[in-house]
Parts: sequence; C-alpha cells; structure tokens
Amino acid sequence: MTDLARHIQGQEKLVPDFHEHLKVILLGTGSPRAVYGVAKPGVAVLAGSKVFLVDCGAGTVGQLLLAGIMPQRISDVLFTHHHSDHNSGFFDVFISSWRTHVVPGAVYENRTVPMQVYGPETTRDIIGKMEASFAFDVDLRINYNKSASGGSRIEYHECNEGVVYDRDGIRITAFEVDHRPVYPAVAYKFEYNGQAAVISGDTLPVDNMVHYAQGADLLVHEAYNKEWLDALIAMYPEQATGLGNPAKYHTTTLQAAEIARQANVKHLLLTHHIPAPAKTPEAEAEAAYIRGMSEIYGGPITVGRDLMEVDLGKPLRKPE
Repeated sequence: MTDLARHIQGQEKLVPDFHEHLKVILLGTGSPRAVYGVAKPGVAVLAGSKVFLVDCGAGTVGQLLLAGIMPQRISDVLFTHHHSDHNSGFFDVFISSWRTHVVPGAVYENRTVPMQVYGPETTRDIIGKMEASFAFDVDLRINYNKSASGGSRIEYHECNEGVVYDRDGIRITAFEVDHRPVYPAVAYKFEYNGQAAVISGDTLPVDNMVHYAQGADLLVHEAYNKEWLDALIAMYPEQATGLGNPAKYHTTTLQAAEIARQANVKHLLLTHHIPAPAKTPEAEAEAAYIRGMSEIYGGPITVGRDLMEVDLGKPLRKPE
C-alpha cells in the first residue's frame, strides 16, 4: 500500500467539515472571455456543515479542488442566471459530486441525495435540457458502474424573489436584479450565525441590491472598469460592439462603490472583472482598477482573485 500511495494523486488540503462563520471562496472571477489564469464565474459559500455553489462556469470542479473542497460535498447549486460562463460547468459538478473518489488513506463518499438546483424561473427549462443531454452517461453509471441511483436525480427550485433555503440556521434569499436581455436574473443573500453575505450575479445597478444588501458584512459584486473598457474600444474600434456590450447590462466599479455606500455594507469584494486586472504588478493594477471608488465608499474594497477566501470571522485571506 505504501508504494501505491506514492503513485496515486490524492487531495492534500481540505477545508474543515464545519464552519462557525460564513466563508466565501471565489472560485472564478472572470467573464465569458478566456483569460489566462482567470477562471469562469463561481462562488463557494460555506456555512456550518454545508457548502453551497453559486454558479459554475467551465472548470469549476478543478477550482473546487484547488480551494480544498471535494466536489462530493456539493449537493446545492444556485444559479444567478443562465449565461454560459455561469452554468457551463454544471455537468462536471453533477457527475463529479455523484462519484466516490478513493485513494490510499481516504475515501470521499459520493453524493447519494438528489442535486438541489436553485435559480430563476428559466432554470428548470435550461438546466433540464442539460440533464437530458447527459442521460446516456447517467444510465451507464447506474447500470454498469453501479453508482447509487439517488444521486442521479435533480430537484429544481425556481424562485425570482423570496427565501429559497431556511434550515439549520442558514437562510438564503433570492432577489431579482437586472441583466436584460437575460431575464430573469437573481442575486442571493446568505445569512448564518448573525452574519450576512450578498452575491450579486450579473446586473446593472438596481435598488433591490441596496435593499437586500443593507448592512451586510460582505457584498460580492460584479464590476467592470469603464475607463479601461473605453480605452480598449478606442484601440480596436472594429470591435466596438463586442467590447461595448458589457456596459448595457453590467455595473461599473464606481457604480458598485455607490451601491456599497448606499447599502452601508462592511466590505465590498469585486468580481467578474472586465477586463481582468493583471497579476503582475498586482498592487499597481488593482489600484488602477478601483481608482475613484474610495472617494465614494469609505469601507474596505477588495479586488477579487481566483481562490480568494473571505471568512467573516477572520481577516481577509488572499490566495497563495
């Protein structure tokens, strides 16, 4: 067994099984455009013994593993909307969470209960078509690999506004935002142990965000840098339509600061960067990305990076 253990890759670091405080891990901070070293959108929210996944773009399973979360812990996926960068990794999440993973010294038990899928009113139709597309694979895994059939099912919970989860001291509320022409689109507010975190999804500035995020400990909000985007359009005018479209249904960095100010949130964490700020020189790029925001919002502003962790009971932890 010792020789076998040396040759089989395991999982070296795992998050604890229980979290006293809300913890938010940014799995991907990118957008539909492929950017080296930046994953597609996804957020893990940990509360008590639960791990919730908000959106799952391509590569989400790999990001979960890098974050120390075995996919078998995921039985609840919440979609904010159904752009491909937010749902294209669902099939992999569904299958990987359902399969037992065995390595010397550890067995990661499969998800034996149906996957709980939450989202706006289009969710059953869109994700249901995905489910139909991998029915052949699911059938093989049940009948040939003898995987537990309980984990092969999906239960849908569609809600544009209201409480979607309320048990074991964890409350999750969905509320409508504006990402038209994608309609409906929602954001989520997580409450646990006296703390609150709001995840915006993709949206224009809306009054609903200010209302539901009021006094929140953490607001994870999408934001694009208008100055940078305008400069790119000036450099490549033939790409003006494609480059300029984000302005029609996204929030600028300065608008995100205004939302945080009006909502009196304790910490603003930016994600879904357009364009993604460079990692070298990181401090300089991030300072340029958030220029002008601190003049609007006086609280801490963090440029989200893939695998960044925010434990609401501890100081901010940046990825190593």
